[in-house]
Amino acid sequence: MREIEVFNETNEELDEIKELDKLTIFLADYFNLNNIVFNVIIVDNNKIHQINKEYRNIDRETDVISFALEDNEDDSESNEIRVLGDIYISIDKAKAQAKEYGHSLKRELCFLTTHGFLHLLGYDHMKKEDEKIMFPLQEKILEEYGVMR
Repeated sequence: MREIEVFNETNEELDEIKELDKLTIFLADYFNLNNIVFNVIIVDNNKIHQINKEYRNIDRETDVISFALEDNEDDSESNEIRVLGDIYISIDKAKAQAKEYGHSLKRELCFLTTHGFLHLLGYDHMKKEDEKIMFPLQEKILEEYGVMR
């Protein structure tokens, strides 16, 4: 059982939502995760600013915020349902970053979703040694999925 949903809470029509639906299934398959629940929620800068201020005490918008709801290590063999959490992505930041980095909105949204998903699984990049694990992994995943820079 996989309960994975992508929500667009903006007023914009986003064709990339269909891509994120496919990517989230790919991510679950990549890590051989079954019995999982998580959401990807696309919001605007105002909403992500509000979330960032309220939950992280940082008074500015950001590109992606993950709320991991579990803290146990790899439980992929368990039959229990794992509620991984929520990934919030700012569409405004994603558009700006896609332009800044010279790639498509699709690529940026896939990158932010993958980045957020890795956080849900416990990956981090606060320390240099953790960054050396997480960043190459997210690039490898995106490459295998077929979304290049």
